[in-house]
Amino acid sequence: MSKLRVATCSLAGCFGCHMSFLDIDERIAELVELVDFDRSPLTDIKSVAEDGVDIGLIEGGVCNAENVHTLREFRSRCRILVAVGACALTGGVPALRNRIPLEECFAEAYLQGAGIEAPQVPNDPELPLLLDRVYPLHEVVRIDHVLPGCPPPADAFWELLTALAQGREPELAYPLRRFD
Repeated sequence: MSKLRVATCSLAGCFGCHMSFLDIDERIAELVELVDFDRSPLTDIKSVAEDGVDIGLIEGGVCNAENVHTLREFRSRCRILVAVGACALTGGVPALRNRIPLEECFAEAYLQGAGIEAPQVPNDPELPLLLDRVYPLHEVVRIDHVLPGCPPPADAFWELLTALAQGREPELAYPLRRFD
């Protein structure tokens, strides 16, 4: 049986889902018998292989033009795409800004907020263009599986990856679908 190739990616979020994934602890040694890791902070590989991967795990919401590009490119290289965590599923904490018009966010952050000494909105072409709101992944690309939670427990990652490696549908029992 050939190993599945897995890549991971993070958008607008806190990186907590990647940290929870690492909580599989010593089972990582068992996992590397089933999968090879491609793009991931775990490998320090920065882009997905040209011929793609079997499974992509992606956390975070979509808050700027760079996130849209990264998500679409990642989707195009992943046979199966998994939205990981509350930010990927709903926008999470970054989406709290969705209740406030973007102009008001800029004004508070750059023009009128406490401690602002030289008020000006950044205008650097290197900065990605913010979107009108933070979007969950499924509003931008097709998602094949989800791991809910903030963050999902390590056992959810384990079940998902081992199930897919064994050619079966993941069975996420209620404790693995944590919504806290």
